[in-house]
Amino acid sequence: MVSKPSENAGAAAGGSAGPSPREGVGPATPVAVKTLVAGGFGVGKTTLVGSVSEIRPLQTEELLTDRGVGVDDTEGVEQKTTTTVAMDFGRITIREGLVLYLFGTPGQDRFWFMWDELSFGALGAVVLADTRRLSDSFPAVDYFENRGLPFVIAVNRFDDGYDYTPSEIREALDLSEGTPVVMCDVRERTSGKDVLTTLVRYLLSVHEEATRADASAL
Repeated sequence: MVSKPSENAGAAAGGSAGPSPREGVGPATPVAVKTLVAGGFGVGKTTLVGSVSEIRPLQTEELLTDRGVGVDDTEGVEQKTTTTVAMDFGRITIREGLVLYLFGTPGQDRFWFMWDELSFGALGAVVLADTRRLSDSFPAVDYFENRGLPFVIAVNRFDDGYDYTPSEIREALDLSEGTPVVMCDVRERTSGKDVLTTLVRYLLSVHEEATRADASAL
């Protein structure tokens, strides 16, 4: 499903990931990119995967029970009745020859042990943020920064959320200047696709920068 980062990024940039298919042989195999969708509890990860997926998404949502009382932090999302206990999965074709496989991570602390398995082979990530609970984004940001996995911040607009600017979000989350911050509504497919397109473009820029650095080191 997943190619090496250099192969995926090069092909996505419009370069050749191998010999060009000969006339009459058939189209080249699409480039498949594994992507994570992470963030705090109740931020909209399942909704994002479901709204953009071109296949019926796989969801592992279960009803919240009394066993989660005192364990799961539901402040700000008291009306939420279900939670992802394993992962969400979907697929979207960004353009011809480029397919993103989306893996939504569980948001609660007690399921973070699954992140290492889900992130294996991933080339990038979307960190969903809620301006009412920005601090919930820190664990995902720290996780991807520590592993050197490129990510973008997608601020899911809630009706009662705070209207921060991208620069204010970047400062609050202590992000590097190059990390993209995108405002979105994960309920809308077009908005969700814009987030993923931004991620792909960012991955290409990271790949190109690494390629230039390697070339200058020779």
